[in-house]
Amino acid sequence: MNDVAASRNSPDRTGTPSIDSVSLAIIEQLQEDGRRPYAAIGKAVGLSEAAVRQRVQKLLDQGVMQIVAVTDPLTVGFRRQAMVGINVEGDLDPVADALTTMEEVEYVVMTAGSFDLLIEIVCEDDDHLLEMINKRIRTLPGVRSTESFVYLKLRKQTYTWGTR
Repeated sequence: MNDVAASRNSPDRTGTPSIDSVSLAIIEQLQEDGRRPYAAIGKAVGLSEAAVRQRVQKLLDQGVMQIVAVTDPLTVGFRRQAMVGINVEGDLDPVADALTTMEEVEYVVMTAGSFDLLIEIVCEDDDHLLEMINKRIRTLPGVRSTESFVYLKLRKQTYTWGTR
């Protein structure tokens, strides 16, 4: 990788990695098929297999992307998903940190608006969901209130937004 390309993939002043167009093209290739061979990606983006391998490793190391198997929760035994809005008294960080340690919590977002935090949880069934909300989330110090939005049907879920 030349110095110009290296600097375009280096963190900016805020510490956020800046990504050049070639790295974005690599990400797009992997979003279409996470098992696509590096040689095929290299051909599509104009790099050697070794250069693609290096860039992918750097993107992984920087936390820019992950390569994972995405499942349909219903087919692997998780029959209940919900979005939970949480209002917090005081500092959000301790509550957000505690939520990130819970295996059932898929993501945690600090928000502006009606809720301080939004989380998505994936549970085995309604009893598991109730236990999560009543015994684990509402009992966290600082949690003032919760509002649950139970998923009835998932209509769209994509992971291609990262390069538009």
